[in-house]
Amino acid sequence: MSEARDLRAVGSRIEELLGQIRATGDPGTAELAEEVVRLVVELYGAGLERTVELAGPQALDRLVEDELVASLLVLHDLHPKDTETRVVEALDQVRPYLGSHAGGVELVGVDTDGVVHLRLEGSCDGCPSSTMTVKLAIERAIEEAAPEVTAVEVENLTREKEPQLLQIQPLRREWEVVDGLDGLEPGRLTAVEVAGAGVVVCSVGGELYAYRDRCPSCGAGLAGTAALDDGVLACGSCRERFDVRLAGRGVDRPELHLVPLPLLAGDGRVRLAVGSGAS
Repeated sequence: MSEARDLRAVGSRIEELLGQIRATGDPGTAELAEEVVRLVVELYGAGLERTVELAGPQALDRLVEDELVASLLVLHDLHPKDTETRVVEALDQVRPYLGSHAGGVELVGVDTDGVVHLRLEGSCDGCPSSTMTVKLAIERAIEEAAPEVTAVEVENLTREKEPQLLQIQPLRREWEVVDGLDGLEPGRLTAVEVAGAGVVVCSVGGELYAYRDRCPSCGAGLAGTAALDDGVLACGSCRERFDVRLAGRGVDRPELHLVPLPLLAGDGRVRLAVGSGAS
């Protein structure tokens, strides 16, 4: 169990089993089961608290770098950083990627119900695939840094439209680590396969951008034939051009868009959201 999402899966399984016990119709048995779970959580929580005290501040700084341990510290209210601080740090990690799709993201606050309020200024107005990419990237970053967050409200500000609220509920999406992408040189592109789907990854200005391997103009694949020049990807079949840094918007025909895939890079790993970004 090396990742924090495994811990959440265990928690979900415990809730599922408790639900099955409640469904038996025996209130006494259900109460006993819930008390057992509560006492076990308290026992391990007390042990973790004592461990943190004995380890000291320097060791705690190292412990919070591990996703699983950090999640346990949050669960038992032992994490040295509050929710707002961890959300800000999570947004800082994805901000370079969001910049190409969203222009900027600002934390408005975290309310008493655990709802994070963000303000998002978009640079790709009217592009639903770009909006979904931004939502998934924010969702993933906040879910890992602050699993106690109950929901995220994003105020999407555009230059031409009235403000609208986008509700982002924490989802248990599958993300896949793709090897060999962290060393992709600027100005280069490569083709990979993720969950059986073809993906083209471009490196521009030190940032990585991932798109479905399909030209929206002619329907041809991009892998092996497309050319990347100064952030512009040109289809090798129809020569239609797309701006990689603007969510794949068509250069000559803005109504055309490549289909972007959420991509997060950090700690020497590159992850792509499985099954997302489908047209």
